[in-house]
Amino acid sequence: MIEDVMNEKKLDVLALTETRGLCDLAEVNLKFFSTAFIHGYGGPLTVENKPWRTKLLGGFLKAGKQMGYDVIDPSIPDPIGFYEVELTTRNNIRWSTAEAYIKPSAFRRNLDVVLNAHVTQILFDNHKTAVGVHFLHQGKLKSAFARKEIILSAGAIGSPQVLMLSGVGPASHLHQHGIPVVANVPGVGKNLIDHPYLAALSWTVKNGSTYNALDTTSPEVFRQFIHNRDGPLTLGLSNEGYAWPVTGPEDPYWPEVQIAFTPYSIANDFGIVSAQIFGIRQDLYQRYFQGLGGREGFSIGPFLTRPKSRGSVTLNSANPLDAPLIDTNYFEHPDDIATMIRGIKFSLRLASMPALKHDFDAVFHDRVLQECEHEVLYSDQYWECYIKIFAGTIYHPCGTCKMGPLKDPYSVVDDQLRVRHVGGLRVIDASIMPVITTGNINAPTIMIAEKAADMIKLLWDATITTF
Repeated sequence: MIEDVMNEKKLDVLALTETRGLCDLAEVNLKFFSTAFIHGYGGPLTVENKPWRTKLLGGFLKAGKQMGYDVIDPSIPDPIGFYEVELTTRNNIRWSTAEAYIKPSAFRRNLDVVLNAHVTQILFDNHKTAVGVHFLHQGKLKSAFARKEIILSAGAIGSPQVLMLSGVGPASHLHQHGIPVVANVPGVGKNLIDHPYLAALSWTVKNGSTYNALDTTSPEVFRQFIHNRDGPLTLGLSNEGYAWPVTGPEDPYWPEVQIAFTPYSIANDFGIVSAQIFGIRQDLYQRYFQGLGGREGFSIGPFLTRPKSRGSVTLNSANPLDAPLIDTNYFEHPDDIATMIRGIKFSLRLASMPALKHDFDAVFHDRVLQECEHEVLYSDQYWECYIKIFAGTIYHPCGTCKMGPLKDPYSVVDDQLRVRHVGGLRVIDASIMPVITTGNINAPTIMIAEKAADMIKLLWDATITTF
């Protein structure tokens, strides 16, 4: 039975968080910029070069040069080109925000971390000021209260859900679910933006070029990682290279797609993990990728850097344990389809460069997708159909509690990240982004948190620590 347990301990600031890892960064030599100018040093988050690389990575970077692109550092102001992915790791182990920020502060008396808790509601007083939260923990409904502020940091999906469950959101939608309205904020849950990703483009290569994802479970691979912090597991079983190319008619210094290079194909693992990660039905997966399981290869996946389509997050019900309804609304804007088609064509040209086609015997998996066989093969209409079958998320949702001026009726937070029409409440996560960043969003999200922390300290006359 769920019972109310009131926590009388008052906190100065109560933060509701969902920690995430940081995005990939890089640190290589430049012609015109010193690393000291581009990269910071001494902070809690670290970036390392990968100790282990596949032979295919060299082919990817060389193919980029054959197309006229430089190998770059993605942190430069105009990062058009190809680069080797570097990871936010320490001693070749993922260095997440939990490792970098929370664990070093675990000894502090003013920090309490509650694991496996589910926030159900933010509590407001009669003046519409946030004063506490209800949360489920160990089968009980508990409460915690704050003296100064509450920080909501549950991500672009969780933050709008918690706000709406608490009575802050579009009034008509709240009425629909019988939730008393604390503040009518129409923009909550609107403006969902993501980077649609196409992971299905696959090539096979000659044996010895890369590695089999299934081989990463071998005792030798584990030994390499555990004892030497080396081998395939340091790669993170993910992308090994990226590129920001010029593919469209718009600003050449603002690339419309980002190209992800994975040193094994999506079909390599027989769909054991990849089908779930990319949301591909097993019947479709087994039919289209038949024959590629266990074979060496690679994938080149374009994703839209500046999609024009907008989705939404809405409540499924007033039950906080029900998952919200997520409408990504991918490709609602026709320009997004046209851009993704250009990304596909660039990927095909890239894989046809001698550095991949001749040096590694790269062969495109050219099976006709049954659902699109009514279209002329490799026409724009065929690729549009293909995209709508295979495109999915690369897990970069943002924008659902966007920052904006008061004159924008759909802005949810102001420039201090304070929620409109209520007091004592801020949202600090990727949901506040008015538009999505051109690259991966984890580093910008942590930058938002760093900036917000300084703003909060400044407001309450606390000491600001800089690194």
